[in-house]
Amino acid sequence: MDSVYKPDYDVVIVGAGPVGAAAACLLGSANKTAERLNIALIEAHPAEQFSADNFDPRVAAVTEKSRLILDRCGVWDSIMAMRVSPYVAMDVWDAESTGRIRFDCGDLQQPNLGHIIESNVMVQALMHRITDLDNVDLICPASIEQCRNEGEVITVELNHDRRISTALLIGADGGRSKVRECFGFECKSWNYDHNAIVATITTAKPNRQTAWQRFMPTGPLALLPLNRQGDLHQSSIVWSQIPESADALMQLNDVDFCAELSRASEYCLGEVMSVDCRYSFPLTQNHAVDYVLPRVALVGDAAHTIHPLAGQGVNLGFADIAVLDEEVRRGIACNLDFGQTAVLNRYQRRRKPENLAAMAAMEGFKRLFAADELSLRLLRSLGMSQLNKMSAIKNKLIKRAMGL
Repeated sequence: MDSVYKPDYDVVIVGAGPVGAAAACLLGSANKTAERLNIALIEAHPAEQFSADNFDPRVAAVTEKSRLILDRCGVWDSIMAMRVSPYVAMDVWDAESTGRIRFDCGDLQQPNLGHIIESNVMVQALMHRITDLDNVDLICPASIEQCRNEGEVITVELNHDRRISTALLIGADGGRSKVRECFGFECKSWNYDHNAIVATITTAKPNRQTAWQRFMPTGPLALLPLNRQGDLHQSSIVWSQIPESADALMQLNDVDFCAELSRASEYCLGEVMSVDCRYSFPLTQNHAVDYVLPRVALVGDAAHTIHPLAGQGVNLGFADIAVLDEEVRRGIACNLDFGQTAVLNRYQRRRKPENLAAMAAMEGFKRLFAADELSLRLLRSLGMSQLNKMSAIKNKLIKRAMGL
């Protein structure tokens, strides 16, 4: 990229969560000298938060496609050496009918359906990788005060009166993105009228490396299997409830909460014996009308947030950065200014339809399983039962979800 003014960095990434840190690793790695980029990764929180010494209740169901992206980042072996919980089956049922469907990796001739990984495990591995990349600077802790497009560069003003410039600014700073706010990206948002409760639980029965999901009128409950040094009695829960119910559950003591959770899960893992610290947060859906402006690109939750119904949020974010990396490198190979919209629009055209389709599917599932009409309950039951018998279609659906 030829420019009269040389910016401080080729790329500045804001947000060092799993998606932002993975973007730094992908863009910071180069097989050719011509593709070598100088990158800054800005994170508002102190580096101590990246420790995986403590168990993190925030987990992601990482698909095979995302695992391959993490492998390209050079971190999969490091993640495996910490804490990873592969799951081999998924059991989904409807609380209001007899509908049930089970997915099994054996039917696909695959070793697993995916991996349950704590967010801090992914981030710690990515941060260690970043320290090995001499062309990536971690600026942490630092927060953005303002950003301005000055034509050939974006100027980023940080706290402590620091200012840096870049040819491309990537917003990977989550659902409340400061980058998105600075540049006035238009968004379409709505509230799901649900709160999610997340926590780690211990159950009487082992989880059998199976992801369990029960759909109830008040919201879905997911139990995601954890494997901690061979102990399969722990799971991570994501319990979506209407706000009033979520508040009431959060106010229960641990013993009563475990009892309610045991009943809600229909004792699929026996009694819930204990629960770690619980967290609750409102669920909203948000989608940027555009992902890009000149020299600015949004990725992950900064561009789109989605209901955690199928655990696809971080996987969509990883897919974003993989495509953005490809388009930036394509621009470099063609001697183009990769910060211009002609290059960035290719990223948007490739990712926006897939993200919208995933969001529409999750909204459809939520509405279908929340509906209480008898006709819809019968339709759900019949549909799930029939699909469970149609191995070819069922396997095609799960392969698509896995990114295979």
